[in-house]
Amino acid sequence: MLGDHVVNPPVVLAPMAGITNVAFRRLCREQGGGVYVCEMITTRALVERIPKTLKMIAFAEDEGFRSLQLYGVDPDVTAAAVRMIGEDGLADHVDLNFGCPVPKVTRRGGGSALPWRRRLFGRIVSQAVAAAKPFGIPLTIKMRKGIDDDHLTYVEAGLAAQEAGVAAVALHARTAEQRYSGKADWDAIATLKQALDVPVLGNGDIWEGSDALRMVAHTGVDGVVVGRGCLGRPWLFADLEAAFTQGGDYRPVLPALGEVAKIMSRHAELLVDALGDEKHGCADFRKHIAWYLKGFPVGGDLRRSLAMISSLAELDDLLGMLDPALPFPADALGQPRGRVNAPGKVSLPYGWLDSRDDESVPEGAETDESGG
Repeated sequence: MLGDHVVNPPVVLAPMAGITNVAFRRLCREQGGGVYVCEMITTRALVERIPKTLKMIAFAEDEGFRSLQLYGVDPDVTAAAVRMIGEDGLADHVDLNFGCPVPKVTRRGGGSALPWRRRLFGRIVSQAVAAAKPFGIPLTIKMRKGIDDDHLTYVEAGLAAQEAGVAAVALHARTAEQRYSGKADWDAIATLKQALDVPVLGNGDIWEGSDALRMVAHTGVDGVVVGRGCLGRPWLFADLEAAFTQGGDYRPVLPALGEVAKIMSRHAELLVDALGDEKHGCADFRKHIAWYLKGFPVGGDLRRSLAMISSLAELDDLLGMLDPALPFPADALGQPRGRVNAPGKVSLPYGWLDSRDDESVPEGAETDESGG
């Protein structure tokens, strides 16, 4: 449950910059149920009504439960953004981002760096919850384990968020230092679940429907958050719905290349429609090509041509050159998709680790650039 909304199946699409726009969300919703979150929106950009940000929070008319993730470092600006969402009826659910490990975010004290400053974190969450309450908007948070293994914050932050009145807590079971490397620490998710009374969602290494079932069995979580696993595989949400409905008896969705090609064409059409321009929509689709074709024996020349398309007709002509009977590559199952980078030192504001109780907002922390 998120407020009065029943999340069935208990699956959430994680916001991803440049990915989870209205077109991709529609494509995923056509596959299976869940909560589909838009790209990360900065509180400052929303409050100042920056045109680019206002376009990013456009939802389709048939999106019955509109979910929006906010990133902010200033408690007052965050609260103002949440009030604006409520007053203008912009969304039905707000999630606060405390998990982003990107240097341009953490060096301002935001994202996964912020829970270390526990008083500032507490003020942001409590003021946001208070701002959402009059409108009946459930507010949740998403976070990481901490900055690194020497600066873990997830249990303390989860308890503080629970006390502030959040509807649920999601944990990406990696530190900011890990970025997207290594394996997610599902034991940490289990620890958080045992510590909290509010629903806990687990994030990290959900590549197949079976992974979601294993995470629930291992940790006891109330649901899962899916990010990179659905890149080039929007049908993962059909897989997840089947897994949660049928349990261990379900069979994974393994589309042949012909069916993948149809989904690729549909995705590109949705992007063109959403962006209102065929050339722009096709250019935006190019980054998805390698994800869709991962593991399939498709020649390099054809891959390169697909990655340079500028029209839907050109895309369909090239997709017609694929062998539709090629089965889904079994060796690609369970494999990481998207960003797989090495651990790296976390960029932080000067003196950030010196005091956990300093609740001042770092200078220049707020940004008007949405999308991560």
